[in-house]
Formats: sequence, C-alpha cells, structure tokens
Amino acid sequence: MQLIKTLTASTALLVVAAGAAYADDHMASDMTLVSWGGAYQNSQIKAYAEPYMEMNPGVSITWDESSNEAVAKLRAMNEANNVTWDLVDVVAADAMRLCDEGLAMEIDPNEVLAEAPDGTSAEDDFGDLLVSDCFIPQIVYSTTFGYREDMVPAGTPAPTDICALFDTETYPGMRSLEKRPINNMEWALLCDGVAKDEVYSVLETPEGQQRALDKLATIKDSVIWWSAGADTPQLLADGEVFMGSTYNGRLFSAIVEQDQPIAMLWDAQVFDLDGWIIPSGLPEERLNRVLDFVKFATDTQRLADQAAYISYGPARFSSAPLVGKHAELGIDMAPHMPTDPANAKNTFLYNYEFWADYRDDIDAKFQAWLAQ
Repeated sequence: MQLIKTLTASTALLVVAAGAAYADDHMASDMTLVSWGGAYQNSQIKAYAEPYMEMNPGVSITWDESSNEAVAKLRAMNEANNVTWDLVDVVAADAMRLCDEGLAMEIDPNEVLAEAPDGTSAEDDFGDLLVSDCFIPQIVYSTTFGYREDMVPAGTPAPTDICALFDTETYPGMRSLEKRPINNMEWALLCDGVAKDEVYSVLETPEGQQRALDKLATIKDSVIWWSAGADTPQLLADGEVFMGSTYNGRLFSAIVEQDQPIAMLWDAQVFDLDGWIIPSGLPEERLNRVLDFVKFATDTQRLADQAAYISYGPARFSSAPLVGKHAELGIDMAPHMPTDPANAKNTFLYNYEFWADYRDDIDAKFQAWLAQ
C-alpha cells in the first residue's frame, strides 16, 4: 500500500506557490519545472526556488515529478507541438539524447550562466562537467545501495561488497532495483566476473547484454522494481526489502534525517551528473523567465546551498569550498558525500556516451526481459 501511495505521489503535479500575475511583459509569470520528487526536489526548492520567488513575488513555480520519463514525454510533447515544460532536470546521458534529437536548446555557458565570484567564467568553473552543449550541470551524485542493518542474519557480517546483491543465500530477503537497465546491467557483469574496465565493451555486444540479463535472472524473483528515487528508502523503512539501490542523497535522508535502521553500501557506487535542460522552442516570454531563473539557480552560492540540504556534490568548482554543515541538523556534510575518500574507494565510472548511444535498444530488450 505504501508503494502505491509513493508511485501515485510521484506522478502528481505539485503546485509549490502561486502569486499575483507578473507585471513584466517580457517574462512569463509562471514556470513548470520537472524534477525527481522527494529529498532531491526539496533541496532544489529550499536552495533556489524559494529564494527566487522571494526575489520575484509575482512568480509561481509548478513542479512536475516526471524526470524519469522526461525523454519519452518531451518526444511526445514535441510531436504534438505542445511543450508545456519550461525546465527539465535530467541525468547527463538523457541530456545528450535530447540535445542530439533537437529537443533541448543548445546554450553558451558563458552567456547563460553566472560567473564565479572571482570572475572565473562559467565554462571554466563547470569544467569537464559540461558534457553536452545543452546540459547545465547541478550536482554530482551516485547510485548505490542501502540495506536494513537489523535484517542481516545473526552471526553474518554486514555486506561490504556489491555482489551481496546476488547472494540471497547469505543475505536472504527481497531487493529493490530500478526498473531500467542502467547500472543494473553494469553491476550484473561486475558480479559475473567482468573486469571493471571491460564492462562497456562487453555490454555493447548482444552476448554481453544477454550475460547481464542472465545474471539478473538469478535474483529476478526476489526483486521489487522501482521507478521513483523515493521508492527504495520507503521499501527499506517498511522492511519490505533487505537491500536496494537508489541515489545516495535519498539514503542520506532516510538514515540521517529520519533515523531509519539503514546503512549505506558504497562499493561500486556509480557516479553520475544531474542538471537542467531547456526544451527547444519555448515562446520568448517563457524562455526569458527560464533563463533568468537558471542564471540565479546555478550560481556559486545556490549550488553550495543545495549541498546543505542533500549529500550531493555541487557541479561548480567555486561552490565546493562553501559547502559546510547541514542546514537544519548542523552536521558536517563532507563525510556523506559520494566523493569523500572513505566512500570513493571503489567507484564505478558511468559511461554517458555509451548510454546515449545504446539506451533505446537496451531499454527495449530490458523491458521485454522483465515482461517474460
């Protein structure tokens, strides 16, 4: 029942605030922002949406929690010539796909984004994280695992290795995995004996894809598949799964903010980037409002402020020194970042370009396998 509630909530449109009509004829008075819901979206609201609305009291922001379906929905909106979204939060690989298809607007970072406080250009301040001409990075995060500490069998050491996912004899109980191939296929190959630096060369072949699916099939009956980042923390909190994958910030929220009996498993965590894209072809007034918001929401201080609400690293070099303590709990955030040396001993480097090229084909194969 709890999962149904969560999934229902994840598809809802949430009106955060509504003000009087904006007086400026050249900027729209409202925006629809698309994000992922939960603790991550809350960090965006606290760090820059609410401050922006305080500065612009006539502006309202509506949040649509459909980022996990952003590519398909933007394709459909474009086909219908009715793009209702103004700014969309996506992972880097999806930004590449939307850019390649002409569904996201190309930007000049030095024109659209704010300089660092010391005058460093936006292009240099974001550096290599500008992985696409359409992508406006916000955070570095990881997808990793949480497990119920009180469900580890008596006398058994707590899991420290990603392959505990496939070891249902030592660690019995249900697992939760995202209902898409990304990360699941990589972890399956790693735990089937493929070397870390050979995973993507194996995965680009039909034989390698089948090998990953065969490994996942060994636990298929023990998996609850999730679609929203908040699902696994809820399943863990309810004791419905022993372990599950999700974003490290969601687990931070469950463990530190909600004091749930959950621990993090950092082994083979997958680093990724998340950021904004602006849909192509917005009317001038909507585009002007979005550009005004983006420049504010991605400046040095705002990205540092976001890290005070969730354990994701800011995408700007100049923001890192400004990250300190949790805004409400007052705890040091550094030990909870995926990039902290203690957590990053064995990371897996996500290949954006691979998934931009292979996503549609492997998605279709993965969904067909799920339906079997």
